[in-house]
Amino acid sequence: MIHTYEDALSWIHGRLRLGMKPGLARMEWMMERLGQPQKKIKAIHVAGTNGKGSTVSYIRNMLQEAGYRVGTFTSPYIETFNERISVNGKPISNDEIVTLLKVIKPLADELEGTELGGPTEFEVITAMALYYFGENPNIDFVIMEVGLGGKLDSTNVITPLVSIITSIGFDHMNILGDTIEKITGEKAGIIKQNVPVVSAVEQQEAIEVINAKAKETNSPIYQLGQDFFISDHQHKNGESFTLKAHQKTFHNLTIAMKGTHQVRNASLAVMTINILKNSGIVQIGDQELAAGLEKTKWIGRFEEISKKPLVILDGAHNPEGIKSLVDTIQAHLKGKEIHIIFSALHDKKLDTMIGQLEAVAHNLTFTTFDFPRAASSKELYENSSKGETIATIDNWMEAVKSELDKVTAEQNSVLVITGSLYFISEVRGYLLSK
Repeated sequence: MIHTYEDALSWIHGRLRLGMKPGLARMEWMMERLGQPQKKIKAIHVAGTNGKGSTVSYIRNMLQEAGYRVGTFTSPYIETFNERISVNGKPISNDEIVTLLKVIKPLADELEGTELGGPTEFEVITAMALYYFGENPNIDFVIMEVGLGGKLDSTNVITPLVSIITSIGFDHMNILGDTIEKITGEKAGIIKQNVPVVSAVEQQEAIEVINAKAKETNSPIYQLGQDFFISDHQHKNGESFTLKAHQKTFHNLTIAMKGTHQVRNASLAVMTINILKNSGIVQIGDQELAAGLEKTKWIGRFEEISKKPLVILDGAHNPEGIKSLVDTIQAHLKGKEIHIIFSALHDKKLDTMIGQLEAVAHNLTFTTFDFPRAASSKELYENSSKGETIATIDNWMEAVKSELDKVTAEQNSVLVITGSLYFISEVRGYLLSK
């Protein structure tokens, strides 16, 4: 029986042992038993290799600024499990988690006895979120972030107002495929009949896959660089830019989050809001839109956790994420001595990621953390150039302490801690507790 919050988390995380079970049949079964809560929400669906969380946050903040109450479903979490299901950026309570699981667990137990088998951890959490949002009449919009891929992801039981594809990169290739076309095909699986699609993918072969799917479903498509355009981009304390979309130009938009990739994410969000506004679904003024953008923050994404010494956390967990991090370092930390601590999961393209980091690092330290798929510091070192400025420290707390001492003593130094979001979550909690 589930009596406490701890009981709930223990049972939910215990579902992880069931592993991946492709298909939407279990979700559809649970949705039917729950009274189809996914049909009661006004949803926005966000897929992509990188940029999903930031895009969700930009959209949420703009809608909030216009007075709407907005639910979000995101993963993974950085601070607390509850943040995966949030309203206006506030995670739901421990008691609400327990109450939700008391509804979902009997269905999971019943499913165990069917040919479909029991639901996975992510399916359970998705069902909890959809039930919570669907049964809450005070929530105006829900932004759902895809967990993995798109076509077979458990969030894909929704029919959204707008589908968003942020980017395409080589991640989770063992599941999604080993070519851009295959990966894009999985992510384009979120495109629904007659539902507008907003995309910032860059590769021509990816664009062609998305266009073909949109044509098949009669979905209007808006592609960054073809249907809406960024101009006058400048690096300031954050970023400023102008966006032209739908005969409408948004001048001098400003975001606090740093990096060219964040300008692209923000542009996707603005285009999405503009589509909803033009459809009469959302009422929002230009000042509210701009204010929502400027207020947006997303923890663990080029986040300045300390100013003196300057310490930055960034959950760059795949090659595309590392490239964005490197570009942002070069744009915003010119002339600084860059100290980097890196830890990642062993199923990533480690050599590619490490090679990019070596290009900007004054010194690079590899470490590891307590997670089943975490690469050892030795494995990371073996994927590097093994140069004199590269070190390994198995205990990540010791690595952080050592590098903090160095950047504290050197005025022009910056410590950048990056890699797996699971790693960043642990480091962030440790640094904030000091």
